[in-house]
Amino acid sequence: MKNFDVFNGDADGICALLQLRQSMPLDAELVTGVKRDIQLLDVLDPAVASRVTVLDISLDKNREPLEGLLHAGAHVFYCDHHFAGDIPEHPNLEALINTAPDVCTSLLVNGHLRGAYAHWAVVGAFGDNLDDSARAVARTLELDAETVDLYKRLGTYVNYNGYGAALSDLHFHPAELYQLMRGYTEPRLFVQDAVSSFEKLEQGYEGDMSSASTLNPEWESDSAALFLLPDAPWSRRVSGVYGNALANATPARAHAVLTQKANGGFLVSVRAPLSDKRDADTLCRQFDTGGGRAAAAGINDLPGDQLGSFIDAFSAIYS
Repeated sequence: MKNFDVFNGDADGICALLQLRQSMPLDAELVTGVKRDIQLLDVLDPAVASRVTVLDISLDKNREPLEGLLHAGAHVFYCDHHFAGDIPEHPNLEALINTAPDVCTSLLVNGHLRGAYAHWAVVGAFGDNLDDSARAVARTLELDAETVDLYKRLGTYVNYNGYGAALSDLHFHPAELYQLMRGYTEPRLFVQDAVSSFEKLEQGYEGDMSSASTLNPEWESDSAALFLLPDAPWSRRVSGVYGNALANATPARAHAVLTQKANGGFLVSVRAPLSDKRDADTLCRQFDTGGGRAAAAGINDLPGDQLGSFIDAFSAIYS
């Protein structure tokens, strides 16, 4: 029998697992992927799974394999902040799920561990673009402004690294990035020791964001704007963090970033207005392969012929 740590490949998933394993070390096989690879429980064999930790992936999207694991006798700890639907009742399931717009998985784990490794919770919250929540935890740690800024940059870069259509688009495999950071209880010590890794992420982020900064909206209104990115590795990497940057720059406006795919469809990232974090998940779940949370959601494969329908729905919700 084997233990498995299953986690989203973005900053929130990685930082949630860092906290858990620094508090409760466990020999476990890592299961992760690009940020949009969320149906991760499908790869587990219930016959060999003993203890499974699941972080930052929607229970609703993993319901069937989760029930299979529980039925086979696996013990599952499930922590997440995305739409879950009905949560199964089972003695082997410990579910810590909260879909409030100012909460992420790293913050839920931080509360679960009573702040034992809160530095990583700050990084994870910044990575999920929850700046107010991140700064609230940072104040309890009495971090100086320079360290808070460093944690914000690290969270942004680690989150950026998770985006891509395939692992080949990323600068680091998310499991590799987790392994690089797992020996550090404080993120600033990681940055101090792993200078080349931090600089690789920083330079990649700045280069890709520079490319995105030249774009104009494909469609816009007073309350919403839609940007169209080309089918290229840089645009697939930047799609999520570019949406965050747009939201931060114009907090009263909703934003959609659509990245063209080779199949003629689009990878979609939606950010609700920061001043009114609602309905991004409601919008995206109207389309196949869509999901997420109220403040930020996406569609993995929007068919090209549904672009007009998406714009109509986007405009209607955020009018």
